[in-house]
Amino acid sequence: MQGYSLYSLKVCPFSPFSLPSNSLPFKLNSWKRRVHSSHFVNPSDYAPNKRLLLFKVHATAAETDQPKWWEKNASNMVDIHSTQQFLDALSQAGDRLVIVEFYGTWCASCRALFPKVCTIAEKHPEIFFLKVNFDENKPLCKSLNVKVLPYFHFYRGADGLLDSFSCSLAKLQKLKDAIANYNNPANANESTLKGTGDSQLL
Repeated sequence: MQGYSLYSLKVCPFSPFSLPSNSLPFKLNSWKRRVHSSHFVNPSDYAPNKRLLLFKVHATAAETDQPKWWEKNASNMVDIHSTQQFLDALSQAGDRLVIVEFYGTWCASCRALFPKVCTIAEKHPEIFFLKVNFDENKPLCKSLNVKVLPYFHFYRGADGLLDSFSCSLAKLQKLKDAIANYNNPANANESTLKGTGDSQLL
């Protein structure tokens, strides 16, 4: 077994009838002492526990190596770490539809919805998805009046903010309907959000 040395004992056979009766206990006691003081290890004594320990260690290492749920992005998703990066991303998107998801790593609704958002992103490579971690971007979220998570903003070029709403896994269809509506450039000027002050950042 890996990590342990197993030493075998070489015992010379002898016949107790060939020895004097008074020397037999001595021989047997000597053999017992040699066994107890040797490095011989019985694998059956520890193998199950060792396998369980190794399994736990490997499982913990595997979990550590895996990306966290909010780090599993589609190819057209970008993580936002500052207000300036957010503004730059919007300006570089041109006339593409931009969907911004505001989320929290501690938010159970965000975690449940996120795989569906990634699937939608993969089906719409023409759409640019931005992910804003609420805890990393509190000043930005406060400026955009984001108070509920998960929350979504829809942007397009010169038209700016098109729509804004909260969404959960139970209301996924709301997100799909908004994409079907705003992914058509003809609907770009149909802004449904008025007077929120979001335009100050754009």
